[in-house]
Amino acid sequence: MSDNKLYSFELFPARTAQAEESLRQARLELAVKNPSFFSCTYGAGGSTRDKTMNTVLDIHNDGQAVAPHLSFSNEDEGIVNELLSTYKEAGITRLVALRGDMPSGMGGLGGMVYANELVSYIREKTGDHFHIEVAAYPEIHPQSNSYETDIFYLKQKFDAGANSAITQYFFNPESYFHYIDRCHANGIDQPIVPGIMPITNLSNLVRFSDACGADIPRWIRKQMEAYADDTDSIVKFGVEVITKLCEQLLEQGAPGLHFYTMNRAEPILTIWDNLDLDNRR
Repeated sequence: MSDNKLYSFELFPARTAQAEESLRQARLELAVKNPSFFSCTYGAGGSTRDKTMNTVLDIHNDGQAVAPHLSFSNEDEGIVNELLSTYKEAGITRLVALRGDMPSGMGGLGGMVYANELVSYIREKTGDHFHIEVAAYPEIHPQSNSYETDIFYLKQKFDAGANSAITQYFFNPESYFHYIDRCHANGIDQPIVPGIMPITNLSNLVRFSDACGADIPRWIRKQMEAYADDTDSIVKFGVEVITKLCEQLLEQGAPGLHFYTMNRAEPILTIWDNLDLDNRR
């Protein structure tokens, strides 16, 4: 069966030699699935700039489609232009444009630029060369006041020239479909791909979710607490939960899935096989 959906994997640049080897191994295992593209994150304030660029070029040189994350944060135009030129000259054709976070302790400094301004800037400098992804928030960005303002800012990004969006992760499918309905009502018809986070560790999941505003349903928290230090049961439970979530999303019309891999091939590969995504392209 073919449904023309996009299935992609997000990686983050490694900071140590050991982490670099783990990243390489995960990337090779994930590449077997021939994803629509890999994306690679860009640290707060450009803190992983060179590592991101090197990881992106490695992926591209291995023959895989890749979408580097890019943000202004406290970067100057020269650095952003240099990255755009490097990626364009390499033949990379997709970007993820984000407002970006400031490094810890630098709040209020630098030249914070909103994502719609970055999208406009990329279009001004490179025309239609890049397919531009932007971020979307089904459960509302932590700094937004309401659904209305959050969707208004998403529409600004599309009006500036973005092609599609990837969402923050979530565990309530209803939040995604409600969000899509609200987007359509506000004239947004570009693809909005749900972001999918594997469940493998409660403390890490709580920390990530508190930071990004993602809701962890009480029943998921309670079941993971009941498993305590039984890692195998937590991973098995997480695979079941995320497989069911993904199936609901695909059956009800989501345009694809974007997996936040955390630089681990498992359990993503198990979820992929559970969904039979090799035959749903």
